[in-house]
Amino acid sequence: MKYALIGCGRIATNHIKAAVNNQLKIAAVCDILPEAMESLLAKHALEQEESISRYTDYIQMLDEIRPELVSIATESGIHAQIALACIERGIHVIIEKPMAMSMEDADKIIRRSEEKRVKVCACHQNRFNVAVQKMRTALEAGRFGQLSHGSIHVRWNRNEGYYTQAPWRGTWAQDGGCLMNQCIHGIDLLRWMMGDEVEEVYGTTRQQFHDYLEAEDVGVAVVKFKNGTIGTIEGTTNVYPKNLEETLYLFGEKGTVKIGGTSTNNIDVWDFADETEADAANKNLKEVTSNVYGNGHTSLFADMMDAIQNDRKPYVDAVAGRNALEMILAIYKSQKTGMPVKLPLTDFSSTDMKGTF
Repeated sequence: MKYALIGCGRIATNHIKAAVNNQLKIAAVCDILPEAMESLLAKHALEQEESISRYTDYIQMLDEIRPELVSIATESGIHAQIALACIERGIHVIIEKPMAMSMEDADKIIRRSEEKRVKVCACHQNRFNVAVQKMRTALEAGRFGQLSHGSIHVRWNRNEGYYTQAPWRGTWAQDGGCLMNQCIHGIDLLRWMMGDEVEEVYGTTRQQFHDYLEAEDVGVAVVKFKNGTIGTIEGTTNVYPKNLEETLYLFGEKGTVKIGGTSTNNIDVWDFADETEADAANKNLKEVTSNVYGNGHTSLFADMMDAIQNDRKPYVDAVAGRNALEMILAIYKSQKTGMPVKLPLTDFSSTDMKGTF
């Protein structure tokens, strides 16, 4: 399967690694900075591969290379326009989070991909974490019984050095704040586990320590789900001196699970009323990861390739990407209005937050 990557920055190494692991034919890479392309390829010992073309113009690349699958790893603010360019050409696409910065763009990606019969995968790779999959399997088997509530805590550190690496970081047009960038994976997991259907979101955000940004560095929210459960969200980049945890809790009448580690990659608590011998292996499970992005990209790419080959929806489809975006934009809108926000949300964008701080 012919593959191309658009965007060769911080997360791109996980995309190239996943492409290599899945034996994709890497036909091209694209970035406005030639040195970014060369650095990325050299990191994976691909700099001598003559079959890999380099482009600084993604439209030219799409039209000349005609890849079957593209992954988008640029700054967030242009994810949607690149995705739509791929979709209009019938090219399947994996979109790094967030899939868009506005509900209008997210809905357009879904609509046009359905009309063009193109597969779109939202890159929420943490759904493939071993610990997360164990939780999901127990949930689908009904082992929790009736759910009570759940929560996600993303307690990380991002200092000024991180933000100065790329001028788009922390801007409303191209990035958003800690909820949109760092916490979206955890928010995706919470919504997915709690039943997806959300009634109302009430949130508040602040900019405490990063006054050189436009957006927030801490946010908290309460989520009312239509099934009667409650969720809470806490996300921040203000933890001193380094990343502390990304922790997902799920509480039911017959089960409690806490997934912890730096990025929801460990099982800290695994208690069920119907405990079996097999549960012993899940207690204190730890998945070794090389960075906070985890190991899920390879599995996500494999699933997307299978979805294309067998004409089915990817495990993490465009609707999943929209749902995660909607949660964050609802928190932003709640901060702006001071009021709870009813879902579905149809007309809000990160840029509506300009001037908040």
